[in-house]
Amino acid sequence: MAVKTAIQVNNLTHTVTANTGDLTILKGINLEIKAGESVAIVGASGSGKSTLLGLLAGLDVNTSGEIILYDHPFSSLDEEARALIRGQYVGFIFQSFHLLPSLQAIENVMLPAELKGDKKARKKAEALLDKVGLSHRLTHYPNQLSGGEQQRVAIARAFASSPKILFADEPTGNLDEGNGKIIIEQLFELNQSQGTTLVMVTHDNELAKKCDRQLMMSAGQLMEK
Repeated sequence: MAVKTAIQVNNLTHTVTANTGDLTILKGINLEIKAGESVAIVGASGSGKSTLLGLLAGLDVNTSGEIILYDHPFSSLDEEARALIRGQYVGFIFQSFHLLPSLQAIENVMLPAELKGDKKARKKAEALLDKVGLSHRLTHYPNQLSGGEQQRVAIARAFASSPKILFADEPTGNLDEGNGKIIIEQLFELNQSQGTTLVMVTHDNELAKKCDRQLMMSAGQLMEK
């Protein structure tokens, strides 16, 4: 049986307006990622990696070209329609965690599943927090957790809605080496156990090598490393 395409990108460009005029960040990118594949995007700061990740996840709108997630063309959808697709298919791990400070760890993890109307949201959240070693921290608020613990909550939250595609932007960027290794192990374990397509931006070459493919972003263009 042929493996389904999770992400298809055709001639993607993205231009923003700066004080000095228009700045083209992404230049004619073509990309295909299969379902279940793990892909690392590496490159220097300012090369366009995080911009590409945000566009692929539907968090921003590209200037021209086409992005298709599981046969859904993002480029032709309005924000409301993109949000529905994100809710159905996408999980996102931010470098700066983006946990809601007024919610406990368990509540932060439950939120994506609750928004989808999942009646087992709490049970799933408890199981995911247990998987990332935080079953003793369910009722703690983000400001009561270390950076490593907050990132583990963010990973559990990203998997709570059982996304088909998980995007991770420098998932170990704000962590020390010890916590970084723990996060990497948990990220790939959850990825493999749930069969989730994983697309990450990273400066960490060792982390990138753990992925099925490594892509290099340079001056707004993407190539196999």
